[in-house]
Amino acid sequence: MDVNDAGRSGEPAEAPTVFPRVGYSVLAFLMFINTLLSVFNNGLVLGVSLRNPGLLRPVNLLVVGLAASDLMIGLCGSLVVTVTNYRGSFFLGRAACVFQGFAVNYFGLVSLCTLTLLSYERYKAVCEPRVGRRLSMRRSAAGLACVWLFCLFWATAPLLGWSGYGPEGVRTSCSLAWEERSWSNYSYLILYTLTCFLFPVAVIVYCYSKALAALRQLNKSVEPQGGGCLRQETRRATKMVLAMIAAFLACWLPYTALSLAVVLRPRLAIPPLLATMPMYFAKTSPVYNPVIYFLSNKQFRDAALEMLSCGRRAPRGSVGLAMRPLNRRRPPGCSGRIAGQGKVLPL
Repeated sequence: MDVNDAGRSGEPAEAPTVFPRVGYSVLAFLMFINTLLSVFNNGLVLGVSLRNPGLLRPVNLLVVGLAASDLMIGLCGSLVVTVTNYRGSFFLGRAACVFQGFAVNYFGLVSLCTLTLLSYERYKAVCEPRVGRRLSMRRSAAGLACVWLFCLFWATAPLLGWSGYGPEGVRTSCSLAWEERSWSNYSYLILYTLTCFLFPVAVIVYCYSKALAALRQLNKSVEPQGGGCLRQETRRATKMVLAMIAAFLACWLPYTALSLAVVLRPRLAIPPLLATMPMYFAKTSPVYNPVIYFLSNKQFRDAALEMLSCGRRAPRGSVGLAMRPLNRRRPPGCSGRIAGQGKVLPL
């Protein structure tokens, strides 16, 4: 059975004929580490949030939704790939291959779109605090529901014949059958790239750049009054935004580039290892998403340390993440108010 036939039928390879045995062992070890970190980090986010109801504010509900989808990527993606690489082939059968491709695609899209929604809500809170409705638990839950339904459409379409799921690369993991050369697959990949990658990237870059511009403007307005504290917060926010965008692109850009390469160059021959790496990059997102969006906040971090230490290390002060809008009419000074307004953008 050649690569195209395998992609159409979704049948996994029976033997490790495309990669050395030691290569499978290395991949199994790397994915084992990735699975441990993914499950631990996102399990910690969910555990801390359930243990501290005060954390479940509207914007933090989006972070909890992100952790839930990332945890499922770790369980349905990284964990399965660890076992199959250890065995040297996807031995679980066709149904399991299709299910894994669907699950990784679905929860990966949910994670990606939740990040987009999170950037938009932060933009609205910082730059347009008086426009529209204030973010509430109901609005956050409705946003998450729309994200999960939107992603369900794109994950279900290959099950109904628009593209498909099948083994990829070194034949130990399954995903979209991008190796299939057909117009049905090309049309899916093109629309998938436009709506599920390029549009989210544009929204994230726009929202965070506008939020940073608003902080810099506030920084200039308080400089005559001594705005050193706000300048430090602005620099910290800038670094965090760059980390978010870099992590997002590192996770999804390789897979998108591979899909586009197949569409633009149908006869392009891609080595198995090179074809496998983009999806492995995507599976690393559950590791650093909790670090960037959760553990980088001191209040969340203190709550996590308290839970891990079984209460022996109590957090200082109350636990919560305030999402305050910019107050342009009353520029804060460096005392008290600067500190409060400096945390307006917990990026």
